Amino acid sequence: MIHYDPHHWWRYLFKLRGGILREIVGRLGMFVVWAVAVVWFHKNVRHVDVPATGHTLAGTVLSLLLVFRTNSSYDRFWEGRKLWGGIVNETRNLVRAAALNISSVELVRRLAAWTAVYPFALTRVLRSGGDDLGPAAAVLPRAEIDQILNARNAALAVAMRMSAILAEARRAGLISDIIQMELDRNVQLLIDYQGGCERIVRTPMPFAYMLHLRRTLILFVLGLPFALVEPFGWATVPVILLIAHTFLGIEEIGVEIEEPFGTEDNDLPLEDISGGIARILDDLVPWNNQVIDSPALSYPGGPVPKEPPPVA
Repeated sequence: MIHYDPHHWWRYLFKLRGGILREIVGRLGMFVVWAVAVVWFHKNVRHVDVPATGHTLAGTVLSLLLVFRTNSSYDRFWEGRKLWGGIVNETRNLVRAAALNISSVELVRRLAAWTAVYPFALTRVLRSGGDDLGPAAAVLPRAEIDQILNARNAALAVAMRMSAILAEARRAGLISDIIQMELDRNVQLLIDYQGGCERIVRTPMPFAYMLHLRRTLILFVLGLPFALVEPFGWATVPVILLIAHTFLGIEEIGVEIEEPFGTEDNDLPLEDISGGIARILDDLVPWNNQVIDSPALSYPGGPVPKEPPPVA
């Protein structure tokens, strides 16, 4: 994501990074060439102008379709940001409450480290790849980190370890059943937010709507020179360029923000959010620059505990 100051109007006006010009320049070139051909044909072969009424009505309908497209995409973008805002809050709530209720420093530190890993693991799930599990991965056992990287759903595997730590604290008599349930509710909410993010990734805009909108847009711009050639003459070409840039740009913005968890300039800064979570949790319960020797976790699929060596 590009951070900018909206008060500086002219500073960003000619910047290409973060804009949509590079994505639509090929289509703009095609429409400009078509407009030049129509104007030349009209002036040198035969008149091909048509009344502008039809394009006026079609332009109104097309504008409504583009507005709906952009609004739908921005709803997905903003929902994704709200979901990650919830992840930020719940990670803080979990570690804060655990630090006040669990008297074992080792368990709380381990919980904080795994909680710091969670947003990075979720990023890996949403982007279908990536090996970065954040700074906390360096202090946790390498065998367990490898298990996370090999899991089908890395974020869910991390959440299992977080819940297992809470269960371990209850078995040790450090917290009651009720406190465990309350703490684990934060983990449950993290999984709920994860499900919301996965819903956005796995449910694109309906194909029929996308296809119909693009077909309508192409037909509108291709037919527009015939409505403008008589009153505008060669000025039709820059007018077509301006209108095509506006309409194609709006449609491309919808495409850009439709899936907000990618790595493009206008996507959500998941790495920054995840890093911010890790830093805050390290302030609450310091785990960084410390080796956390996590024992085997007692849940299905967890590491198998090693048998103690035989007594001589």
